[in-house]
Parts: sequence; structure tokens; C-alpha cells
Amino acid sequence: MNRARRARIVATLGPASREPGMVKALAKAGADVFRLNFSHGSHEDHAAALKAVRGAELALQRPLGVLADLQGPKLRLGTFADGKIEVTPGHRMVFDLDPTPGGPDRVSMPHPEIFAALRPGMALLIDDGRVRLKVVEAAKDNALVEVVAGKALSDRKGVAVPDAVIPLSALTEKDHRDLQFALRIGVDWVALSFVQRAEDMAELRKLVAGRAACLAKIEKPSALQDLEAILNYCDGVMVARGDLGVECAPEEVPVAQKQILRAARNRGVPAIVATQMLESMTTQPTPTRAEASDVANAVYEGADAVMLSAETASGQYPLEAVSVMNRIMERVEADPVWPSLMDAEHAGMDDADADALVAAARKAADASSTACIAVFTTLGGTARRMARERPLQPVIALTPKPETARRLSLVWGLEPRLAAQPETLEDVTDLAVEQAVEAGFAKPGQRILILAGTPFGAPGAANLLRLAHAPLGGRPRRAAKAG
Repeated sequence: MNRARRARIVATLGPASREPGMVKALAKAGADVFRLNFSHGSHEDHAAALKAVRGAELALQRPLGVLADLQGPKLRLGTFADGKIEVTPGHRMVFDLDPTPGGPDRVSMPHPEIFAALRPGMALLIDDGRVRLKVVEAAKDNALVEVVAGKALSDRKGVAVPDAVIPLSALTEKDHRDLQFALRIGVDWVALSFVQRAEDMAELRKLVAGRAACLAKIEKPSALQDLEAILNYCDGVMVARGDLGVECAPEEVPVAQKQILRAARNRGVPAIVATQMLESMTTQPTPTRAEASDVANAVYEGADAVMLSAETASGQYPLEAVSVMNRIMERVEADPVWPSLMDAEHAGMDDADADALVAAARKAADASSTACIAVFTTLGGTARRMARERPLQPVIALTPKPETARRLSLVWGLEPRLAAQPETLEDVTDLAVEQAVEAGFAKPGQRILILAGTPFGAPGAANLLRLAHAPLGGRPRRAAKAG
């Protein structure tokens, strides 16, 4: 089963969508990667959801990725004696470490790490920014704050500190347990929340130890400031606009989205645009026009993937949400202007040999007789380099490793397929032609560009570019299938 578009869809599984029949329907409708949100649901729920994805993958004969999204630290206020208090601008109160239920004059904020980072003049955002506070005085175990905007504070509302880097690991004890479970059941991607600096991703990468690809959720201003360093430890990034929209001014979020997408593409790192893409479809069968434009703009910007959250996890119309998103993306990519936008920006060359070969393949693919590009890849590096160039022809990523095929299902324009490891140059040509013809990407007589590396099977950069043609009659010699 092939996609008629290059950008990919990430769908979150939850109570509305984790049953095997629905998972298969979502994949058939357009979902390429399925997200397991570890902020909700039990380990048993997530294991069942992953099993359903693997069943859909087998039924549809298309690699499907699974993304485990770790919850990260949740910074919250304590409780109030009456459950809530009314506030007005100018109201002053103390936040402290005392667990006693609070009132109009004080309340607990049980996070010494926050007090360690606070300075007079800093902003505090409560309840997703519904209440804005200013720090007047700060000590190691308390702070005097003043209300700038908002009407009420209530029990256990979230706290955000946009002006500070909190001296807190992005991985909680819960995250450690969830991570080990996710790796044990065989997820393909792990997303880290609350990333503030490159060290957070380095810690995750060390724990994962190559068992999955690592993705950073960019949702804090400090992460934006350290973006290039964070990308050094990433296999992917997510523009997490929910929390980013709380900690940044609204006008900053679209600019941040473009900044992240541009930096990720320059590195050849797949990027997901997430949060409120089709939010109204949690309760309505069609999106708003603004939401349709939001999805379209992400595709025009060259995002590798767009993500559905509550729309598919708990919404009333999960299948319709994926179907609508798929149609919007296909329509954008049919726009005559879209190819020029994809070709407008190309990354610099980091590895002279591999990048030069990929650039040559991208240029050669412009010939009208070229039907597709076949890339042999062991760990996915060569395929991602090819995707970074945004070729308009289908790119078949051929790999003997199921885990590589599943990870590449997130990457722009790639059609990952399992294939035997070639042993000779003849195998390279035969396998590429066979896969291109069987998948329907090449018709008799059309040109197929082949990118591979020698020695065969050794992870590393491509060093071989070949031209082949789909046979005019008969079938190419069948090579051994991947085991």
C-alpha cells in the first residue's frame, strides 16, 4: 500500500482508537505512525495498542511506526482549603513548600527546583497561562508573587516558568519506568517532554542505547535557544505547540515553528508539527477552515509529519480526522506551486562524498524519464539524506531491518520496504527494479535511480549511484527475500 503524498501523519491512540479494527482503518486512511501517550492509559493499554499496530502492518503490508511519548515532569500548585480562590490583578500572595492547604495569602508550590531558579521580575504562568503572575521577591523556599492577569487559582493547576531553565531532569521516575516498558515491547521512537537543553536529550539517548530513535519535543523557550545543540542528539523533533504556546507569546509560535522546521531539515532530521491541528474534530465531523489552513501550511513549510492528538485518541471522529487530514495534504501536494517550495531550500554538505552523491541523484531524478529512486539503507542514514533533498519522485527505502523500515515511516517522501541484503552489484539492480515494479512506482522502460553503499550490509554512507530501467517484458530476476 503506497501513499499518494510525501508528508506523513502521526495519529495518537487512545480509548477511541486503540481497538485492532480501528487501528487498521486509521492506517488504511492515512496514518503512518501511531503515538502512545504515556501521560494517559496503563502499560497494558499501550501494549495492546502496539500489538494492534503490528497486526495492521501485517495486514496492509506497509511498515508502521510506533512513537512512545513520555510524560515528563508536571509542575503544579498544591491545594486550597476551599478548592480555589478568586484573584484580581495586583493581588499578592506567597508560594512556598508548606503542604498545608492554602488560601488567599499563600499556597504550596512543592517544587524546590522552581524556587532555585526564580528571580524578581520573572513571569509565572498558571493553568496553561490563564493566570499570569510576576515574581516580586524570591528565596530558596518561597516567593512573593503578584497577579498580572487572571481571575482564579484552583487545586493542582500546572505551573510554567518561561524565563528560567529549571534545574530538573526531563525524566521523572515514572518516565524511567515507562521508557523501559516501551523499549521492552518494541516501540520505534521515544519522544522526550520538557526538553530544556542538549543534556536532556543526551541522557535519553544514553538510556535508549540504540533500541529506538530519539525525538525531542520543543516546547520551552530554553529549548529554542539551545536548538542546534539539541539537534546533535536527536533523530527527530516535534514542534509541541501546546506548551510552546503557553510559554511563548502567541505571535512567537508560528515563527518558532518555522525556525524548528528549517533547522531540522538542514540537519536531515524529521520534524513533526503537533497540537490542535484539527482540534474541533474531537466533537465535530469536519474541521474549521482555519484548521484546514493550519495543516496545509505545515505541508507547504516542508514538515515531515503532522500529528493528531485528542482528535484520534479520545475524539468522536478519529477515522474522519485522519481521512480529512490525508485529503488536505494530498491537495497541497497537487498544487503547482508546491514543488518549487520544496526545491527552494537545500542543506549544506556535511559529508562531502555522501552528500555529493545524494545531490547528484536528486539532480538526475529531475529527468522526466525517472520514475523513482531506490535507496538501500541499513540504519536509515542514506534514506534520510535523500529525503532532506525533497525529491518529487517516490523514494523507496530498501532495508533488511524491520526496525529501520518502521523508523523511516516518519520521514518525508520515503516508502520503506523490507528487502534482502544485496550481495553483489547485480543483486542491487535486480532488487531495486523488482521492488519498484511490484510497488507500482515504475512502468516498463522507465528509469530507476539506485543509491547504495559498499561493502554491502555495512552501515555507512552511500558511495554508489546506478541507473536501471524497468524491463519492457517479463520480470526482473527475483532475489532472496529479507528473512
